[in-house]
Amino acid sequence: MSNTSRQGTDRATRLARAAKVSGNSGKLVSPDRATALLESIIEPGDRVTIEGDNQKQADFLAKALAKADPARLHDLHMVQSVLALPDHLAVFERGIANRLDFAFAGPQSRKLAELVSNGTVKIGAIHTYLELYARMLVDLSPRVALIVADKADRDGNLYTGPNTEDTPTIAEAAAFRGGIVVAQVNEVVDGLPRVDIPGDWVDFVVPGPKPYAIEPLFTRDPAKVRDENVLMAMMAIAAVYEPYQVRRLNHGIGYATAAIELLLPTFAAQRGLKGKVANHFVLNPHPTLIPAIEAGFVDNVYCFGSELGMEQYLAKRAGVFPVGADGSLRSNRALAQVAGQYACDMFVGATLQIDPQGNSSTATKGRITGFGGAPNMGADARGRRHDSPTWLCAGEEAGDALRGRKLVVQMVQTHQPNGAPSFVERLDAYDLASSAGFARPPIMIYGDDVTHVITEKGVANLLRCRTPQERETALRAVAGDTEFGQRQSTDASEGLRRRGIVMLPSDLGIDVKTATRDLLAARTIDDLVTASGGLYAPPAKFRSSTAQA
Repeated sequence: MSNTSRQGTDRATRLARAAKVSGNSGKLVSPDRATALLESIIEPGDRVTIEGDNQKQADFLAKALAKADPARLHDLHMVQSVLALPDHLAVFERGIANRLDFAFAGPQSRKLAELVSNGTVKIGAIHTYLELYARMLVDLSPRVALIVADKADRDGNLYTGPNTEDTPTIAEAAAFRGGIVVAQVNEVVDGLPRVDIPGDWVDFVVPGPKPYAIEPLFTRDPAKVRDENVLMAMMAIAAVYEPYQVRRLNHGIGYATAAIELLLPTFAAQRGLKGKVANHFVLNPHPTLIPAIEAGFVDNVYCFGSELGMEQYLAKRAGVFPVGADGSLRSNRALAQVAGQYACDMFVGATLQIDPQGNSSTATKGRITGFGGAPNMGADARGRRHDSPTWLCAGEEAGDALRGRKLVVQMVQTHQPNGAPSFVERLDAYDLASSAGFARPPIMIYGDDVTHVITEKGVANLLRCRTPQERETALRAVAGDTEFGQRQSTDASEGLRRRGIVMLPSDLGIDVKTATRDLLAARTIDDLVTASGGLYAPPAKFRSSTAQA
């Protein structure tokens, strides 16, 4: 019998076992019975997903699963977008699970690498978010899905609040393949502000003993933006945003892109770019975007998720953000990934390593970080058929008479904060492929998709390169004093500079002496609060850091 058929036939058996655990309480299950519930509905060898994205976590359910008896639950195949909590790896350490398909492992990246190296974890693949969601709907459908929401009613209808994120995709992937869906919620109420997940998709509701874990991962304190970040941001605006007139974009969450957001109302406005660039974002509601919104640069933002402290601001800016009748944001990670891939003309990201071909990866020695959505948004979408001035301009510059190109920009300092060079002759990903048994090295963004690389030294416009050798030479020209950069003659770099392939700050009309924090539209968290009209309520840890600064 196929896996899908078996799911349909044994659902009733599992639910019957669960009824003995939950008693006569309908869909509601007491939190002290959570582990017993999971042991009743999960069987050895099952595929299980725990909602744990970049921000919110089904942390209580993750802990409940990690407490299960390995004699009863073992050989589980975990399929989850993000590994963020120690409990996400505890299931492997305790022998409850042994196989993993995932997309991102940020804070657990070093521990994951250790468990892979000693054979405790077997990785099926490091996916992008869209890949993982797609496979959940096709051949990696979870037998049991553990999701999280703000509120539930007694019928199992769920309200996710501003952080809907992955919940609909995960719930649907299980609910419509005979799977079982368990929701951790902060509270059970009689009436919901709105229904984000219908109750007939949800089998059990477990009120958590405390609110689910959620982190303000997209908040960047302006006080930590350095002059080098400002310089790189100025070059990005002058070399990419302005000449290509980029209106629709997604970018990452580093300090260089935070600097771009904070330079829009100042440096970009001085260059006459208001209304011409950065109108439409696919982006979480970054607090550092507040000054640009208030200055009228930004028309709308579609969100992967929300951000702690931004709730009141979002409610008052319903014309900019997707806010419902209940007054809260509606986010959706899967749809935002699609929008980032197909609706945006530019992606600006960062990485840990770049090789001579422009390939990049965050899989380095001792770390398996994963990719998240960067490969989706940082890829030239071959299925795209609508045009835009930006897309056409990039295609023409690349010498393509048939189609346009998406701008894919990597902003990276020549050395990482730990001193490791960002430019290398060979990616660590090749060694990881060998040790983990991957068929191909886990490259995050392929070099032939990258159009620009920006460092504190300058900009390499790879669209203008016509050979692999030219691309390599352009990358070495902006690699600074790394060994990678030192293998380049000054004459070769100057030749590319004369052709506009390599651009230094002076070539862009930028005086390096002016690239200081004084250009930022906000220089502290308190400045962001002021810019929001007092609507932004930053988490305590950011207020305390501001006070100390």
